[in-house]
Amino acid sequence: MRYRVSCVVAMLALCGGAVHAQPVLRAVGIESQYADVMAQIGGQYVQVSAIETDPNTDPHEFEISPKVARSLAKADVVVENGLGYDAWADPMLKTSGAQIINAQRVLALPDATPNPHLWYSPKTMAALAPVIAQAFAARDAAHAAYYQKNEKTFIASLKPWADAIAALKAKSAGTPVAVTEPVGDYLLQAAGLRIATPFTLEASIMNGTDPAPQDVTAEEDLLTQRKVKLFVYNQQVTDPLTQTFLGLAKQNHIPIVGVYETMPQGFTYQGWMLAETQALARAAQTGLSTETLGH
Repeated sequence: MRYRVSCVVAMLALCGGAVHAQPVLRAVGIESQYADVMAQIGGQYVQVSAIETDPNTDPHEFEISPKVARSLAKADVVVENGLGYDAWADPMLKTSGAQIINAQRVLALPDATPNPHLWYSPKTMAALAPVIAQAFAARDAAHAAYYQKNEKTFIASLKPWADAIAALKAKSAGTPVAVTEPVGDYLLQAAGLRIATPFTLEASIMNGTDPAPQDVTAEEDLLTQRKVKLFVYNQQVTDPLTQTFLGLAKQNHIPIVGVYETMPQGFTYQGWMLAETQALARAAQTGLSTETLGH
């Protein structure tokens, strides 16, 4: 996993409503998608910030600044991804008084799990939401019922995404797909789409190592021979090789779906996942590309 270093802590204005009570708790989501869910559950009583927030930069290029350290030191609750994705935070979290929620641990995933992009799995936030609500309630018992209500509202809001996955699976299960990295693999698998790209190539690109020549050839063959029906492209982590694959997809009229490691601005978590699923459905069923998400 690459961990070069250039994001900063950004405060998220995520608590809904025109009038707010004074926040009681401070919470941090290492990745903005986790912060968004925390904000939906914490509402007006939790001040939420995120560390990695920019969908237009490589999330592996991360700068550990004094501001980041202060944010983590002051937090009551922190959500991190785990699986090494945000391991840079662990030394600071060991000295923090915050309650640490690790998505990997909540999902009981072994350290050897090869794909760390857990937020694309429909299971992840549904499992994390009650844990987040419980953590807030443990630190702020006076508003426990409020957090529990917000948790239930959030869980209910995931249904349109679940319905879209089911519809995609019903119509397009088995559709062969090429990818650059395993960013969206959990979603592709949930929808029954078949990832034709060698995982060894996905892992090499994800980890910044040189891929095996035979894997590069296999990916090029998928695209030039039109053996796949769509191409899923990580918009945040690009290099000459992935751009070559993107060019081959365009040259061979293979629809493209852009995915992100950090939640695009203007979306809620559930809105983002629904938009990605709808983009996959358009590509698989009508041949339309969605290279970047918009509203």
